[in-house]
Amino acid sequence: MNPAVTFPQPSRRVLPGFGLSLGFTLTYLSIIVLIPLAAAFLKTAGMSWGEFVAAVASPRVLASYRLSFLASMAAGLVDVFFGLIVAWVLVRYSFPGRRIIDALVDLPFALPTAVAGIALTTIYAKHGWVGRWLEPHGIKVAFTEIGVFVALTFIGLPFVVRTLQPVLMELEPEIEEAAASLGASRWKTLTRVILPELTPALLTGFALAFARALGEYGSVVFISGNMPMRTEIVPLLIITKLEQYDYRGATAIAVVMLVASFLMLLLINLLQKWSRRYHRV
Repeated sequence: MNPAVTFPQPSRRVLPGFGLSLGFTLTYLSIIVLIPLAAAFLKTAGMSWGEFVAAVASPRVLASYRLSFLASMAAGLVDVFFGLIVAWVLVRYSFPGRRIIDALVDLPFALPTAVAGIALTTIYAKHGWVGRWLEPHGIKVAFTEIGVFVALTFIGLPFVVRTLQPVLMELEPEIEEAAASLGASRWKTLTRVILPELTPALLTGFALAFARALGEYGSVVFISGNMPMRTEIVPLLIITKLEQYDYRGATAIAVVMLVASFLMLLLINLLQKWSRRYHRV
């Protein structure tokens, strides 16, 4: 007599099944993200090609693109460098006041952006605490492109630190000691052992800081001075066009920023995937 054939029983899950979870996910994303973004594209679709180009490629708009993207990218790179140092110190060392410093990292998260902008302007203005020392050397921060960069660096740093901290906690110090015992120098240990493990997290932190800086408005509007062709960022230009009832122009600029941001984040995600695969081989 043949033994009875047993079939594996489906595992019981506490959470709902895939179909129900996927349905909730798509519904939520559609209401919160996809429908508003689709509305922006539909609004722009009513424009002719000539109107669209005139709205998104005027000299004033191109200058705001240049400032927003370059300042956001520079701020993201600086945040990656200093964020790595801050995260390393907070994870690897124990010292008095470490918890206070760790809490201060989240201050740009909790601080209203307008308050941050006013504080930065007060500090870096001509007679501010820091500005008074920079002004005699010909370095102007407030109401210049440098002020935009400082504000974007300020609001982006926590994204890098909080992204790196969990990865550093999982990176055992014994790995560094093993590399040193095998004769690796400090520089080789950093470049061959530590940085390859941190590269995906560094790219994620940069992407988050860059995306946050690209859409920042409140902290920049005070310190930048909002001078067209010089210190006017794209979000401010969009607000200006909305105040002038130029809804199509504002939407067209927003669509360009949306597409550019999506392509940039897609590129960074591809780099992350390549980095994980490269260092895994």
